[in-house]
This record gives sequence, structure tokens and C-alpha cells, in this order.
Amino acid sequence: MEKIKRTDRLAVLSTLLTKNPNVLFSLTNLVEITGAAKSTISEDLAIIKEVLVQFSLGELISIAGAAGGVKYQPVQYSDTTLSFLQELAGFLSVPERIIPGGFVYMTDIIYDPKIVCRIGEIFYTRFKDTHPDYIVTMETKGIPPALMTAQAFSVPLIIIRDASRVTEGSSVSINYISGSTRRIQTMSLSRRALPGGSRVLIIDDFMKGGGTAKGMQELMEEFNAPVIGTGVVVATREPCEKLVQNYYSLLELIAIDELHKEIIIEPAGNKKQ
Repeated sequence: MEKIKRTDRLAVLSTLLTKNPNVLFSLTNLVEITGAAKSTISEDLAIIKEVLVQFSLGELISIAGAAGGVKYQPVQYSDTTLSFLQELAGFLSVPERIIPGGFVYMTDIIYDPKIVCRIGEIFYTRFKDTHPDYIVTMETKGIPPALMTAQAFSVPLIIIRDASRVTEGSSVSINYISGSTRRIQTMSLSRRALPGGSRVLIIDDFMKGGGTAKGMQELMEEFNAPVIGTGVVVATREPCEKLVQNYYSLLELIAIDELHKEIIIEPAGNKKQ
């Protein structure tokens, strides 16, 4: 292989690592890719590690031993996270987002790749020490933030349906009470989707009463899958007592006034978890 200049090598290595968060690359892998010696690669990685921290772009983690190597973790820092959430709260607080019935229009935010990728990395930072095997969400608006969280963890995403699908084989279904409408609804998950005993992290877009999150937790019990955390993009302040006791929210919907066209959304204090 033709020798690669250091500047080119740094670009290749940094791109490879950041595009594959939490994927372990051995020094042997990186030597094969770049054609450089292990000692040279180690020097390059030290430079990349320093730059990532300097510009708050994440962390490079080295793992010793024969099965070790290096991996990129998309850790978000508290100061930049707060700035991002304040800006996001401002976007969502525009009066034109009020939907009849006391709801906030969030679809454009939830389906914006740049925004939702950052949301996934914030969830990763909060839950990275819990080591989930799967990320679990409820269709449909919970899918984008859950998918980006799964990417950050480098684990599969599992989507719970509101009805069983013939194409997914036999399913486990449960009834649950919606925390917002107080109606009995159904959620379903294919028996093949989740191995028993798997550690799961629940991610959703919105929580009012906590009924959907509670239903997902109860469905996980049917698979003997411990829930190691629950994260939501926006949670309402009221009702204060949710059906789920422990959760982590990025934003808090404090008040919405349809009559006067006012919305108050702020970064969450997260006293619940």
C-alpha cells in the first residue's frame, strides 16, 4: 500500500471512528486500513483524542489487552448540551406550534436528522454506563430519537407496535391505559424480536401521564427483560405524578395556553432520575 501522509491518515482515522460510534477497532485493523506502523497509529490516535476533547466532540477510549483496541464515544458535554436544549426549547415555544387539544407540534423537530442525532447522543451520554443490549420504543414518533440513540450505543432498535403484524410471527400483546387520554390501548411485540434477559433502554418522544412508558415496561416484563432506564424528549410538568416513577427528560413542557397562544418549554431539571 502506498504510504499515506499524516494529514490524510488523521482524516481517515477520525472519520472512520466518529462514523462508527462504540465500534471497537484494533490497532491491527487500523494498520491494515492505513498501512502505517502500530507506533505511528498510536501517535495519530493520541492527536485525535486530544482534539476531540478540546472541541467537545466526544471521547476516544482505549481498551488494553489482546482483544482491545480503540473506539469513539459520542459523549456530549454539559455546557454544549444545555445550549442545544435551550435553543431547541426556543424552537418549540413558538405559539404557532400549538395544536387544538393542548398539544405541541414536534414532528419537524423529531424528523430533523441533525437535531435528532444530537438528541440520541445526549441520551447516550446520560445512559452510557447502563450498557443496554437493545433500545426500545413505541411507534411512530419515538422511532427517530430511539434510532439515533441505538446508533450511538451501536445496539439494535426494537419497535413496539400498536397491533400485531402477521409478517412478524407470533407476538406478545398487552393492554395499557394511556396516561393522557385514560383510554385502554394495546401494544404488541414479536416473540422473536427480543431475547429473554436482554437489558433494554426505553426511549420515546413525549410523556404526559406516563401510561405508554409504563405499558412498555410491563411488556418488557413479559420477555424477562430488565429496563435499565427510560428517556423522553419532552415531558409535561403536569401531572406531576407519572405512572412511571423514574425517567429522564430533555425538555419540560411547563404550560400551554391555547387561548392566549403561549407555550413554556424549558430544559428539564430531571428530578425524577
